[in-house]
Amino acid sequence: MSNKVSKIYSDIGELLNVARARAYHSVNSIMVETYWKIGQRIVEEEQGGAARAEYGTKLIENLSKYLTDTFGKGFSEANLKNMRQFYVTYPEFDRQCLANVSWSNIARILRIDNAGERDYYLREAATQNWSYR
Repeated sequence: MSNKVSKIYSDIGELLNVARARAYHSVNSIMVETYWKIGQRIVEEEQGGAARAEYGTKLIENLSKYLTDTFGKGFSEANLKNMRQFYVTYPEFDRQCLANVSWSNIARILRIDNAGERDYYLREAATQNWSYR
């Protein structure tokens, strides 16, 4: 294979890699914002305008069953609780920061009790493009 042919293969391969990375980032941003909105709806429904949620409504349990049946995996009770916690922890959606972090990283960061540490790791994950690992 000549250098010219090798170069065009390499160039086209790079174009595809960049396009795939951009597509992944776009989908991730949309899904993270959607999970935040799901968390918002869960909180609003659970609390119904009250200061505290009413217990025993089984909203998370029933919603998990419905979403899993309708949309497939990814909507376990634990994940829906993460979405609710996401909204509670970040009641204002900061698109610039939150949309640049994967949902896996956000779910892990939400487990940090200290708000300062949590915000530090969130900023670092967003600016340094940290993988989940």
